[in-house]
Amino acid sequence: MAMSDLITIKGSRDGLRLRLDANAAWPELLSRLDHHLGERRGFFHGASLVIDLGEREVSPAQLDEMLALIRQHGVQATAIDSSERATRAAARAVGLAARPLPRYPEPMPTVEAEALMVMRTLRSGQVLRHTGHITLIGDVNPGAEVIAGGSVVVWGRLRGLVHAGALGDQSAIICALELTPTQLRIADLIARAPDRDKVSRPEFARVVAGEIVVDGWESFKR
Repeated sequence: MAMSDLITIKGSRDGLRLRLDANAAWPELLSRLDHHLGERRGFFHGASLVIDLGEREVSPAQLDEMLALIRQHGVQATAIDSSERATRAAARAVGLAARPLPRYPEPMPTVEAEALMVMRTLRSGQVLRHTGHITLIGDVNPGAEVIAGGSVVVWGRLRGLVHAGALGDQSAIICALELTPTQLRIADLIARAPDRDKVSRPEFARVVAGEIVVDGWESFKR
């Protein structure tokens, strides 16, 4: 999902990658970054990012300013990628890993076309986060979290926290073979799991008239 004309976010199995425009004025770039992280706090809080600065020359003071801003949103930078030697040196000066980029990198693909499929069980304390859709073949145990910019499909038991449409998409859905989460979230809406007997049929959750509702899979209609 393009966050703006200046900021692009991409997800992968290795985490999240944030590309910042190399030509915009630094104060404007930080202002946009602050705005977008704040609007999407449900998705980004607790995330780790690799930050791609491209051909921009950035000083240690500027990097410190950016790192302080993202920390306010509960976000941590793990590395800086840049084709500029001075920027990589500045990153190392503030204690970050720095990696070179090719001088003319390939354009980042848009994440609307991306979906992540993972085959494992998420245990308590583990977080699976992706900017697009997530399909998990396995269980989500209590205490685990799935956070997606798109929809979430769990081929297994979903008993932890799940947040679909975490970048603001209320059309996202959540479905699982056993949907008994500790908490359901779609976009900015929150619903706790209903008090009921265990349901052994596949179910899905979606937003209807401003509320999250859960139905049996047989009632699903596009």
